Amino acid sequence: MFTRSLACFTALSCVLSLHAEDWTEFRGPTQQGQSQAEGLPVEWNAVEGKNVVWKVSPPGVGWSSPVVVGDRIYLTSAVPVGGEEKPVVDRSLCAFCLSAMDGKVIWEQEVFPQLAANAPNIHRKNSHASPTPIYHEGRLYVHFGHQGTACLNAEDGAFVWSTRDFSYTPVHGNGGSPVLVDGCLVFNADAESDPAVIALDANTGRLRWKFMRVSEAKKKFSFCTPLVIEVKGQRQVITPGSGVVNALNPMTGAEIWKVRYDQGYSVVPRPLFVQGMVILSTGYDKARVMAIRADGVGDVTDSHVAWTLDKYGPNNPSMVVVGSELYFVADNGILTCADVKTGAVHYQERCTGPISASILHADGRLYLQDEKGVGYVVKPGKSYALLHTNDLGERSLASYAVFQKDLLIRTEKSLWRIGQK
Repeated sequence: MFTRSLACFTALSCVLSLHAEDWTEFRGPTQQGQSQAEGLPVEWNAVEGKNVVWKVSPPGVGWSSPVVVGDRIYLTSAVPVGGEEKPVVDRSLCAFCLSAMDGKVIWEQEVFPQLAANAPNIHRKNSHASPTPIYHEGRLYVHFGHQGTACLNAEDGAFVWSTRDFSYTPVHGNGGSPVLVDGCLVFNADAESDPAVIALDANTGRLRWKFMRVSEAKKKFSFCTPLVIEVKGQRQVITPGSGVVNALNPMTGAEIWKVRYDQGYSVVPRPLFVQGMVILSTGYDKARVMAIRADGVGDVTDSHVAWTLDKYGPNNPSMVVVGSELYFVADNGILTCADVKTGAVHYQERCTGPISASILHADGRLYLQDEKGVGYVVKPGKSYALLHTNDLGERSLASYAVFQKDLLIRTEKSLWRIGQK
């Protein structure tokens, strides 16, 4: 049984020292949806099998994205006990290692049992295995939000440590992925009440620090993945939540700066860092895209917001920057291209169907995958240019991963390796 979603910034060089082809966490080794791979496919088709290198059909459900290191793919999934997927059922929260050559399983490991009686309801666009794993120096860190976190030996899946000591009451299930920095595994625990950011010791799983998030938002829950940046020689953990984004010291959890954005909640897109600014989306009910200068101290809401865009911000897909242009896609499929420095909009065009997956920039192209399983390839630039559409014919919410010159795409029932054949 098996299953499942620019050059590196200086801030990340201390975290990852792997080959550019390795896709080690959510949004890849830069944490920002960038790949240095060349020769990626522009066209593929499920019916004709065009450029489908292989397809496997894993059990269970999971919207975590694939992680790939060398010729191994790592996934998580929630596998129903007894094999039948239904709303109320005991599940096995699992991690898997697959061969990138043919998709065959190398090892599998149950990380946690999940009893139906204790499992909160999830959103229809969520799963019980949505956070993406992290690979680092032979270890695989797997996170199931409120259900627990573990560190496995990436060679054979053996446990290094596991913990369920940091449970919280979620809304709509788990979501955001963790980040590794300075020996800490950091993740957001934005529950329905008492939201927090938690850092575990990456070697032991013990608590290193906990930051209690305070905001004016009435709805406290969010699902964002933190971002590690470096400003004037100091690393910061950028962690958006409901109503506020906090920049934290990764060693202590102390707040460096914050910006408030009122009632924005259920924040999902991972932020960006470019030209000294953090760029983020403020979440539901009306997402705004904000650029914040990251050199402030304290509450910098009134002093460090460089620009704001109020139209067609993403609720779910993470954004990407190419050169001096920012690209983001609203959940309704409208793609925006804007100037990074000023926020001036170059275009806003209908591109995809309803979409939740994050944008990938690779090989001089933008790759977008909508919820119907259609992939869109767009040429970057100040005018909209769609190069091709590619239908896999299966529901899709997970974000792309890159293996050598190929794409790894997770759909509801399948994992696909797409490459030029």
